[in-house]
Amino acid sequence: MADINRITIEGKGYVLMPEADYENLLDIAEARAIKARIAAGEETWPESVVKAMIDGESAVRVFRKHRGMTIAELAAKTGLSQPYISEIETGKKAGSFEALKSIAGALMISLDDLT
Repeated sequence: MADINRITIEGKGYVLMPEADYENLLDIAEARAIKARIAAGEETWPESVVKAMIDGESAVRVFRKHRGMTIAELAAKTGLSQPYISEIETGKKAGSFEALKSIAGALMISLDDLT
């Protein structure tokens, strides 16, 4: 870290530092918070899942495969038909809110992970 200057304005202490050092402190704090969430059991996604999502693959398909499930198994867990799930995965249908909620539950992910 570079020079840190302590100043007092109207009786309150302040620290003046270069913006880059401040940004580094924020990054460190965020990294520690993420590490704590992971230590507490928050699930993280492997690189293959993240890359597939970035590449625009269907979130339903990506998470289904990550969980090692077939479409038939997902259909059985959700009560949805295999063709309907297939249409959601291929983008032919968006899937109703209730269907996506059911899929998210069966895949043990947040509904937000599907969007």
